[in-house]
Amino acid sequence: MTGMTFGRAITAGLREALAGDPKVLLMGEDIGKLGGVFRITDGLQADFGPRRVIDTPLAESGIMGTAVGLAYRGYRPVVEIQFDGFIYPAFDQIVSQVAKMHYRTRGAVKLPLTIRVPFGGGIGSPEHHSESPEAYFTHTSGLRVISVSNPQDAYTMIRQAIACDDPVLYFEPKRRYHTKGEVDLTLDEALPMGAARVAAPGTDVTLVAYGPLVMTALDAAAAAQDEGLSVEVIDLRSLAPIDYDAVEASVRKTGRLVITHEAAQSGGLGAEIAASITERCFDYLEHAPVRVTGFDVPYPPARLEKHHLPDLDRILDGVDRVMRRPNSLDRPAVLEGAQG
Repeated sequence: MTGMTFGRAITAGLREALAGDPKVLLMGEDIGKLGGVFRITDGLQADFGPRRVIDTPLAESGIMGTAVGLAYRGYRPVVEIQFDGFIYPAFDQIVSQVAKMHYRTRGAVKLPLTIRVPFGGGIGSPEHHSESPEAYFTHTSGLRVISVSNPQDAYTMIRQAIACDDPVLYFEPKRRYHTKGEVDLTLDEALPMGAARVAAPGTDVTLVAYGPLVMTALDAAAAAQDEGLSVEVIDLRSLAPIDYDAVEASVRKTGRLVITHEAAQSGGLGAEIAASITERCFDYLEHAPVRVTGFDVPYPPARLEKHHLPDLDRILDGVDRVMRRPNSLDRPAVLEGAQG
């Protein structure tokens, strides 16, 4: 076991992939000499050369189109999108070409392409630098979408993504880059890339999170325990496909479901999970599923983002709602009296 930060774990995974397969190459803006704006690729160009770690122009559509051609010819390109909100110029390439090629050719062509996307808020940056665009891609058949929450998964799942013959969007929470943890660089029995994990066991409420909010969810579970509630935290890990068997097993046990993510509520992943689990577990639910999410507004200025992002208090309020305990949606007694 080796102690390292979340960001260094990704670097280690990229290094292993480059060393293990000459067809792996990295592409992105400022990822070579600079090592990327978050320094995730720091030192890799010096070790593997500018033909394996490629500084590209500031043109996401061109980067993605080039990566499609390379993947078509048997390479395994790893594309870095510098910030989440910069992915939109490449959106057409991803949904029209990357996602469709395997199906379009009846399986004759594979696109083993990994798209790294630093995403989410919490670092004091403005819109286009703090967004959560994952739902756009989970809606697109032909793409695998994953989001990691801890250093071990950061290392293991970047290697799994690069080794996968399907195109993978790898969402990495930028505000967790400096989170430290133990990483087993020789892990032989890692969870499959599409599997969720129980991050904390519990019996009263199922709390589903992914990426940056898994740590917040674990803090909420610890706080709830002080109040006598047992909250089971499910780290989704894979957003497309979703491991519904794991979520369903938890909800059948607890009877209550809270889903949290930074993205806006409307059309978010939480809505799909709530609907799917209601279909699967209707007879087991003691309360309607509750979503604790970002608000349906453009990402706010840095001074306001703490009000926009789900935090421990908002998540605990969601837990109170499914437990039918006093919560923020309760009407004040004065209003009850006025209407009575």
